[in-house]
Amino acid sequence: MMHIMETAGAAGAVAAAVQTQEIQSGRLIAAALIGLALLLFLIIKAKLQAMIAIIISAVAIGVMGGMPLADIIQSVNTGIGNTLKGIALLVGLGSMFGAILEISGGAQRIALTLVNRFGDDKAAWALGITGLVIAMPVFFDAGLIILIPLAFSLAKKTKRSTLYYAIPLLAGLAVGHAFIPPTPGPILVATMLGVDLGWVIMVGVLCGTAAMIIAGPVFGRYIGNKIFVALPSNVSENADYDESKLPSFGMVVGIILIPLFLIVLNTVSGAVPALAGVQPFFAFIGEPFMALTIATVAAMIMLGVKRGYSWEELEKVMTKSLEPTGMILLVTACGGVLRYVLQDSGLGEIIGTAVSSASLPIVIIAFVVAALVRVSVGSATVAMTMAAGIVAAMPGIASLSQLHLACITAAVAGGATVMSHFNDSGFWLVKSLLQIDEKTTLKSWTIMETLVGGSGFVVALLISMFA
Repeated sequence: MMHIMETAGAAGAVAAAVQTQEIQSGRLIAAALIGLALLLFLIIKAKLQAMIAIIISAVAIGVMGGMPLADIIQSVNTGIGNTLKGIALLVGLGSMFGAILEISGGAQRIALTLVNRFGDDKAAWALGITGLVIAMPVFFDAGLIILIPLAFSLAKKTKRSTLYYAIPLLAGLAVGHAFIPPTPGPILVATMLGVDLGWVIMVGVLCGTAAMIIAGPVFGRYIGNKIFVALPSNVSENADYDESKLPSFGMVVGIILIPLFLIVLNTVSGAVPALAGVQPFFAFIGEPFMALTIATVAAMIMLGVKRGYSWEELEKVMTKSLEPTGMILLVTACGGVLRYVLQDSGLGEIIGTAVSSASLPIVIIAFVVAALVRVSVGSATVAMTMAAGIVAAMPGIASLSQLHLACITAAVAGGATVMSHFNDSGFWLVKSLLQIDEKTTLKSWTIMETLVGGSGFVVALLISMFA
């Protein structure tokens, strides 16, 4: 009799524990949903600055989820510190590197050389490739403003719609901006997921190349033939460049490829036994901040000093380039806060369990979450930050291979690119530069962005099946 009573008591205790766990899980899920809804409200309706909105939402999730206040503070501090230590130097170095490339005329040199070699008939391909290469070290907005006159010049020369050339350029810029380091987005996601940048570059190049082809020359030809857009009224009748004053093509491409080559060399040397003797050296120069430092110094000398710039002039240009990085770093750091609150509250484990039971690949989950935030908020940075934070909080992430994590990084980048519309600053920048109405911008730019993100994601999903 006593044994039966003890058994019943134990069963009751187990049932009570299960019920308590279910209540806590429900509370955490409700807290996350309310917190994310609060974030969308603060950004979309209240027009609150994204950094403040993310911090408020992260703290709200922690409080509603029942985290002790001291633990919330710890999660905030850990999230900021761990996130910034992985990207702060890279974003700063990348900005300075891009600024030198911009003032030297390196971007124009790449574009003009490729257009000349491809010819007018295939100039759209040249512009797509140019955009992809240039957007890796140069911010999207700056790259577009630098290169769009070339698209206008080609449209004037061939009497085609400006969309025929502008869309491939935009697609290339969007791909380089989203998928391939040292651009900040994939670096942020890779840092949160703990994936080697060499793998991110290799997967990003594959995803980005397919995305650029589909969304650039292929879609550009279609939409350019379907919708005729005249040259903007403010376009000069003489939009040509003085090529004699630009640096050589080989030099510019060589300098741009330095960080990519060194980072990938580090990754490959770690996987090839024959290179074990020199691997420590390759690991040193292939560390992302070292690779970018080497590339930046090379750019300062070859594209700066040797082309007539003084060290003082370069210092001013490089310092000026750091001004926009502050907001990027702060928003990114706050995204790290959101990630650690989700993880430390236990919500990441709950989400991971739910994903496992739903039998959905994490690559798909990453894309869908990023896409939903992108459509709601508009900011690709916020979309990457939130999606990476949610995915990184899942317990199963640590057991995935580097290749699989690189595919997840590309999926997040794809989701954060799709469906650019009225709440995205890029939408309005393109509309104003091309001088087209909102309907035409939706038919061209928005569809192009969706093709970039969607096709890049599909390639990442296919690669992940073999990871």
